[in-house]
Amino acid sequence: MFDIESQKERNIMYKAIREFFDSKDYLEVFTPTLSPDLIPEPTIQNFETKFINEFAGNLDLYLIPSPEVYMKRLLANGFPSIYQISSCFRNSEQLGEIHNPEFSMLEYYTLGYDENDSIALTEDLLKAIKRPTTPSYALPPFIKMSVNDAIKKYAGLDLDALQEYESLKQAAEKLGLYVPPNEEWDDTFNRIFINFVEPSLPTEKPVVLTDYPYQIDCLAEKYIDRPYRHRWEMYINKTEVANCYKEETSKEITKAYYLKEYERLVNQRSVNNLPIPKIDSSFYDLNIPKSSGVAIGLDRLLMCILGKAEITPLLLFPLSDMIHDGL
Repeated sequence: MFDIESQKERNIMYKAIREFFDSKDYLEVFTPTLSPDLIPEPTIQNFETKFINEFAGNLDLYLIPSPEVYMKRLLANGFPSIYQISSCFRNSEQLGEIHNPEFSMLEYYTLGYDENDSIALTEDLLKAIKRPTTPSYALPPFIKMSVNDAIKKYAGLDLDALQEYESLKQAAEKLGLYVPPNEEWDDTFNRIFINFVEPSLPTEKPVVLTDYPYQIDCLAEKYIDRPYRHRWEMYINKTEVANCYKEETSKEITKAYYLKEYERLVNQRSVNNLPIPKIDSSFYDLNIPKSSGVAIGLDRLLMCILGKAEITPLLLFPLSDMIHDGL
């Protein structure tokens, strides 16, 4: 059964998002959904297709998991602060509740901002798009805590003392977690995080977890004086809704990360013959100005501001229903 009212609410939310960013002189952009190359992300499986042309030849293309690969190119080529509402695709996703392989994303980049500036901006955004019936747990002010503080509070561990893998592994096992042989630091950290932190997060207000461990590779800068990165993630009612990075400006660091992640991707996927997206070697030479980027899952955000428990009723054609109808 199609829920017309939820679609009206989605239209209202999209209009409010555009009015918010337009009033601050952001430029709305529209970048491709199909791409011949992607940023290497080993943890995200991709949809692959093929462009077939009698004269130009055939070309492998990929559905984007986020518009980041194009929006950063725009920033490097002189664009002002920008935002985009787009369809994104991630293969091997769960179905139902808070997952769908095709989903809507809002991504915005603010010139001159760092990740802390983006927290305040995102609080203002949620105020601007609230509805009369939006529950208080989806409204600012945000509860802010560092990842280390959350690990201390909910798992009784101090990450500052667990920078070496063996010490983290032993701490995880003392918590009763099974750690497979030869697991990497970030995977063991995620075991602790998923089992002890995520289930325990406050639910009375949105929670922003800051300062992610530097061992979790990404394009966000590492702090000079401590082993954490300029990155945060936002949870509403224990559901991850947004993430943010202060963009990396060092070409040397960017290239090293880029090539390392691509090597991991190739090693993981070649065994099972999974799609291995091409990469653009010119990407890590982009001169991206100081900026902060935020990505918000709009299906989940709509779920939260409407006080719903899952995204499926908010989608006109969820893949879970299409698969069931096709059986």
